[in-house]
Parts: sequence; structure tokens; C-alpha cells
Amino acid sequence: MHKMLWMAPAKINLFLRVLRKRADGYHDIFSLMQKITLYDELIFYPRPKGIVLNCPGTDLPANDDNLVVRAAKAIFSYCNYPYGIEINLIKKIPMTAGLGGGSSDAATTLMALNKICALKLKKNELINLGAKIGADVPFFIFGNTALASGIGDKLKHLRNLPQLNLILIKPNFELSTKMVYENLNLRLTRVKNNYSIPRFLVLGDIVQGLHNDLESVSLEIHPELASLKKMLLRQGALGALMSGSGPTVFGVFRNGKEAEKNLEVIRKEVSGQCMVFLAKSL
Repeated sequence: MHKMLWMAPAKINLFLRVLRKRADGYHDIFSLMQKITLYDELIFYPRPKGIVLNCPGTDLPANDDNLVVRAAKAIFSYCNYPYGIEINLIKKIPMTAGLGGGSSDAATTLMALNKICALKLKKNELINLGAKIGADVPFFIFGNTALASGIGDKLKHLRNLPQLNLILIKPNFELSTKMVYENLNLRLTRVKNNYSIPRFLVLGDIVQGLHNDLESVSLEIHPELASLKKMLLRQGALGALMSGSGPTVFGVFRNGKEAEKNLEVIRKEVSGQCMVFLAKSL
């Protein structure tokens, strides 16, 4: 058997409410998650024994600290698979960016190995394996768009969302998810929140619904995120928001043409300080 290439997409949160901190340290959330056309690449080479991971050009760990290795081990041990795999991970999704790259790599590893190694697991079995690896992993196995609740493990399909045309800006600094949530905990009240599901029929509904409870925390740590959002709006975005725990911010544009037209201007404005990507919803 020869090598096989799989693509692992990034995600954005179109809205994210953090409802409360749980006794187990996780947080209950309510979020609309959307996969987008920005991908890591994973190349799989079957081998007789062992799990080998290469992450060229990054300082990512290639051991159990890497979710890809954990995913491969989890599915192989669950299925008593006697052989091995070598995986090359080509990182294109920025790391610690609020875009779910690591979770997507793990989910893609589970799905790829299920197919490549003919393990014949059902989708819900893969999702259960994924849930033990990380909170966002089930979403990446589940589908392109989902309403996530619980710790991100209760997922509902949301269909017929309008196509999104996006520009993403990832500043050159990192934000630790842990730190952002710890700062948020001070504000989380113990009030029972009941959020109704917003209606997303047209692009305007999505733009109106953009919200992220973590954003105000991150803006306090890095006020420059506010000016990146303002710049996106100045350059024609209908709405702008930070994704996940940040620091990536994205702008939603009326159509692909509008996004492309403003891409170069934005690249020039932030040159050297940020990475800029053009993407669509999947």
C-alpha cells in the first residue's frame, strides 16, 4: 500500500457562549461551529509496526503530547490493529490560533486510519474515541456545520447555512486557551442561561448573530485585536469576530469577490505583524 493524503480543515466559531464552569474543570458552551477552507495536510504511509509522526518545519512534539499520535494509538488499541503507520503532518493552519487545527488533525487521523486500515468503525464510535482526545475533536468528525453544547460533545446538524466568504487575520502572538478561560471564570455567574437557537436563514442573520463570550477577555489582554476587527469592517466586512479563544479574528464578506478585492489591502496594512488568509465555509 502506498501513501495517502488527507486534508484537515480549520474551524471558526460564529458564536460562542460560555455558560458555566463545571466541577470537572471543563466549561459548558453553546456554539455554532463551521469548518472552513484552510487545511493542514496529513500524509499516511502504512508500515509494519509502530506509530511515527513527522511535523517538518514546526517545533511540534512528535510523541504522545501530539493529538495525532494520541488519535492513532487510541484507534489502533481500540481495534487491536497489529500493524503501524507513519504520518507526515504539514501544518498550514496557524497553531494556538482559535482555529482548531490540532483537534482537526486528530479527527482526520481517526477517520483516515479507519478507512486506510479497514477498521470499519461507525461514525459514532469515531466520535466517542475523539471525545477522549479533545473537546473539539468530535465536531470535526461530525460534520461541516454544527451547534455544539455541553463541553462541545453534544452536536446538532445545522443545514442550509449561506456560504460564508471570509478573511482571517492571525496576529503574531499566541493566546493560551487556559488563560483566557481562567480570566473568564471570574466573570461567569452561576445563573442558569437559556439560549435559544438563533435563526440563520440569510447572511444578515449570521452577521447579526456573531458573538463570542471569550472575546472581551482576549481584548483586555491584547487591545490590538479590536483594531484588527475595525480594520476588517473598514475594508468592507459585514461583521467581524474573534474565533474560539483567539487570537485569530475573521471578517464575513458579502461575497467572494468582495473578500478577494480587500485581501491585498489588508495584507499590506498588517504586513509582517499578522498572517492573512482567504477562506470559505465548507
